[in-house]
Amino acid sequence: MAEARPARIWVMRAAFIGIALLVMFYRLLPLDMMPPRFAGPDVLVALCFAWALRRPDYVPALSVAGVMLLADILFQRPPGLWAALMLLAVEFIKSRDRRDRETTFLMEWLRVAIVLLAITIAYRLVLALLIVPTGTAFLTLMRYATTIAAYPLVVILSQGLLGVRRMAPGDFDHAGRSL
Repeated sequence: MAEARPARIWVMRAAFIGIALLVMFYRLLPLDMMPPRFAGPDVLVALCFAWALRRPDYVPALSVAGVMLLADILFQRPPGLWAALMLLAVEFIKSRDRRDRETTFLMEWLRVAIVLLAITIAYRLVLALLIVPTGTAFLTLMRYATTIAAYPLVVILSQGLLGVRRMAPGDFDHAGRSL
């Protein structure tokens, strides 16, 4: 019950945006002057999915759209495309949350993998239709695989350090409404 207070919700919404900004800042730092040998995980995507599945009220649509649009601009991707796909994916996951609250972590992980695969394919198809040069399919596949592999770590850190736990079927918000 203590987690459903409005102040806690707003603090966690701000924490989500703050963590997302820290992740973007870290990715922009020139830590290595040589190009990387492999594509690392997209921690921002894993963070959005983990928080949307655990506590959908902490990740409103406007926050996801704003964070991902800023990431598109900073990482020099086509502005708005990945943000729109991520927004659709996160809202899809949130809409299925009430029915799938009692699933195991393995099923959650599989759902994230399938949704991420769908938006990754859609992203590549739209870029191909618009004749926008993209990286190799191998790098895209590698980023997908490393993001899926990093998802459990993001969940563990979110739950352990920030207390972003999955809502139980009987949880209520501060006004007594079922979540």
